[in-house]
Amino acid sequence: MFGKSLQSVKDAFTKKGEERSLRASFWVILAFSITALIASMVLSVEKIHLLNNPDAVLSCSFNLVLNCSVVMQTWQSAVFFGIPNMYLGLMAFAVLVTVAVGFLWGGARYNKGFLRALNVGVLLGTIFAYWLFFSSVYVIQVLCPWCLVVTASCTMILAATAHLGLRENIWNIKKAANDRIQKFLKSGYHQLVVASWLLIMFALVYLKFGADLFA
Repeated sequence: MFGKSLQSVKDAFTKKGEERSLRASFWVILAFSITALIASMVLSVEKIHLLNNPDAVLSCSFNLVLNCSVVMQTWQSAVFFGIPNMYLGLMAFAVLVTVAVGFLWGGARYNKGFLRALNVGVLLGTIFAYWLFFSSVYVIQVLCPWCLVVTASCTMILAATAHLGLRENIWNIKKAANDRIQKFLKSGYHQLVVASWLLIMFALVYLKFGADLFA
């Protein structure tokens, strides 16, 4: 009897911990989706200013390296059917905000199929963001500050959705491998991986542009 009660308490604590982990993931998704949405809004407004006046000096143009005006006038700024990337961002990040709010306050609980679609969608969006990042650094050789915010936000959203997917085992990973994954996630080392990745991205930018970033 005592053993069963102790197991019930243990199960309750485990369930509560899993719920906290899920909520933490959705909080990260919400916070960085809002951040990226704001960046997309600012870029959308700046794009309109640029269309009205091609010689306009935009608020996100600081120097020869950090200059969103230059980036906005390249073909990479409107890859899909001529639609400016920031308008796609407005739609995509608004959807992510809705998904996060639905879980945190709307009582929504998403099945594995939905979470798989969420993971794949975020992964594809992040790949696109990084393609733009590397194009800016090594091809255009000019950076858009707000685009960097979007790229960093996509990285955090991807980390959160991947964490969510692995915690929920949405890919039906076999028990032995899944146990190792759960142990790694509980260790917190995945956070160090994400931080290291962002640091590497900053290092690549600094190695490319150096002091010109702050000129």
